[in-house]
Amino acid sequence: MSHGHGEHVKRLLAQLGVQAAGVVGHVVLTHNLPAAPLPTPEGGWPFRFTEVFNERPVGFGANHNRAFGHCQSAFFCVLNPDIEITEAATMRAVLECARQPGTGCAYPELYNPDGSRQQNEREVMTPWALLRRHVLRRTARRVDWASGAFLLVRADVWRALGGFDEGYFMYCEDTDFCLRLQLAGWRLARADARTMHAAAWGSRRPGRHMAWHVRSLLRLWTTPAFRRYLKARQ
Repeated sequence: MSHGHGEHVKRLLAQLGVQAAGVVGHVVLTHNLPAAPLPTPEGGWPFRFTEVFNERPVGFGANHNRAFGHCQSAFFCVLNPDIEITEAATMRAVLECARQPGTGCAYPELYNPDGSRQQNEREVMTPWALLRRHVLRRTARRVDWASGAFLLVRADVWRALGGFDEGYFMYCEDTDFCLRLQLAGWRLARADARTMHAAAWGSRRPGRHMAWHVRSLLRLWTTPAFRRYLKARQ
């Protein structure tokens, strides 16, 4: 999904063409803001390429649910445009992990451009967990959910769960999805792979994104899936 991420998108597509040849069969690019169609590279794309142009911006979950409508393969990958795939082994390792029996969703380790590890796998965000994390500066080691910046999901699992909950415009749709996936008996698994996530925070409006985050957290805390998950992990 591109929300004005033109240069990131071009770089990622070029990397997928080189590093994920034979692994990625179809790429769906959703333009959430007005944009011109991307020019076809000389020799064509090494995968089937579909561009979707939204008449108006919609949320993260809605965009990916619509993209899934084009999915005809056994796996569906949610991939942010500011992810970088610089090694051929990355997509293969994540795919191999996702193919393991009982695994419904796989993801790699994500790193910042400076080489530091991103926290793309975390415990579920409860009021107590937020207090412990931001006030007491303590983090838990348990993993309840993984960031939607890079998720490889079995298509039948995505379909059975109904994809992302579109009630979240942005933030927490990945948390909610991972909780529902595990409640359905599937495993969330980290692959033996690492890649970079630029996470271009500078392009964001802090106030608006904070409001979205708070609204999404309040929604998450009132869902049956959230309550059932907390009860199941006790």
